[in-house]
Amino acid sequence: MKSVFFRLPASVLAFSLATLTLAPSGFTQTPPPPTPVLRINGPKVFGVRPGAPFLFRIPATGERPITFSAEGLPDGLKLDPQKGQITGAIAQAGDYRVTLKVTNRQGSVTRPFRISVGEAILLTPPMGWNSWYLCSEAVSDEWIRKIAKAMVDSGLADHGWTYINIDDCWQGARGGAYNALQGNERFPHMGALCDYIHSLGLKMGIYSTPWIGSYAGFRGGSALTPEGSYEEAAMPADRRLQPNQLFGRYPLFSRCKANRVGPATFYEKDAKQWADWGIDYVKYDWNPIDAKTIEILAKSLRESGRDIAFSVSNGARTNVAAELLKWAQVWRTGGDIGDYWSAVESRIASSEWEPYTGPGHWPDLDMLQVGMLGKPNTPGQEIKKTQLTPDEQYAHMSFWALNAAPLLLSCDLTALDPFTLELLTNDEVIDINQDPLGKPTVQVGEKGPHPVFMKPLENGSLAVGLFNKDATAQQVSVSFADLKLTGKQKVRDVWKHADLGTFEDRFQVEVPSHGVCLIQIEPAK
Repeated sequence: MKSVFFRLPASVLAFSLATLTLAPSGFTQTPPPPTPVLRINGPKVFGVRPGAPFLFRIPATGERPITFSAEGLPDGLKLDPQKGQITGAIAQAGDYRVTLKVTNRQGSVTRPFRISVGEAILLTPPMGWNSWYLCSEAVSDEWIRKIAKAMVDSGLADHGWTYINIDDCWQGARGGAYNALQGNERFPHMGALCDYIHSLGLKMGIYSTPWIGSYAGFRGGSALTPEGSYEEAAMPADRRLQPNQLFGRYPLFSRCKANRVGPATFYEKDAKQWADWGIDYVKYDWNPIDAKTIEILAKSLRESGRDIAFSVSNGARTNVAAELLKWAQVWRTGGDIGDYWSAVESRIASSEWEPYTGPGHWPDLDMLQVGMLGKPNTPGQEIKKTQLTPDEQYAHMSFWALNAAPLLLSCDLTALDPFTLELLTNDEVIDINQDPLGKPTVQVGEKGPHPVFMKPLENGSLAVGLFNKDATAQQVSVSFADLKLTGKQKVRDVWKHADLGTFEDRFQVEVPSHGVCLIQIEPAK
């Protein structure tokens, strides 16, 4: 029987110990909880445009209370020393070197932080949550507030998880000052919801499409008339699953001919409404993705008066790579993923997007299939634990980290089990994903069922993933020559937080079925 490495978080271990009864004395003793390590986590670089609203929550772990400070903040920014939130706006373009500092009763820790003011934003892959695989057609203001609170209460926000993104199914009729899409009956106060998300130091995302209708059958960014009418293409009211689900979910919406751009477009109006609400991230969903629409949508967001990250979905191809590099920050490289091994395995491969990956430009492998998930397009469906095994989840998270892919959850953050929480709060793994160089992973050595991928890191070390796609445990190795390394190398297992020793010429390890060994390699001193 293969063993699966599972390190309980210290807080959970403390709880387990607290329940033990000491037989000799006949009473239960509760030991003091372990002291969390004081550490600043998350990205080391942050991009913002001149004059745009600035919001950054310093991710930090350690015993509370923690006091936050920063040396070298540019004019226009201020830091809340209790919340650790940096807000304001910077007028002058340029690079600003800041030293972040956190202090508690055990001591202080500092970390360098670079603020880059210019056109480039999203300089590290976004980390956050998306509603699709949990809420789908039942997404609501109540759900979003619960998830945002859970992101903070669970400690995920202290490790750099930031975005709370509403996917499809929020859209109601057009209206307001811009005749823009408004929230439906489940989202009565979008601006207030954004304010709540921001008050937590988090950021808010939303979904749309350039088509008349979305994949789930809700209103899109174009319409049949300049007034914003959709009714002529809509299903009869008595056949709709929800009052605002006008066109029926995929693939039924194609019968209404809603999967096309309508004669009247509202992209600029919608973008201005989102900016007024305080939206930070927009996922625009259509297929095939074309160069002209990419540019039009990007310009509407850029001219909204707010930094709104532009995520393109779905199934982007390299024939539009130049436009994506120029206009978008994130783009989906395939269709929807699922919580089964073949869906994850298919993405663990060398990528045609390697030349186009870097700070501000992130090919998206789709959402992480971990934790408690629902089933899309099935409101009220029972929420169940992912079908991926623990080893498959390690492989899943490792490849996304190596590939500098967005880390977007879609599970129930109010029901995180100890394993999932540990999976998502390993700062050594997150640091690989958030490395400021933004280099993509490159496959090295022979192709086959035991691929090895390498990612250069800012500190000069290499992150290397040794994967096993076989149904049984296998020996997997990497030659240092393939990594262009010479001499003795120190190897560290980042999942186990363990130094494995010094090696020469090659490293070999037994990897469990559908698993990974994720290591960091640097020259031995």
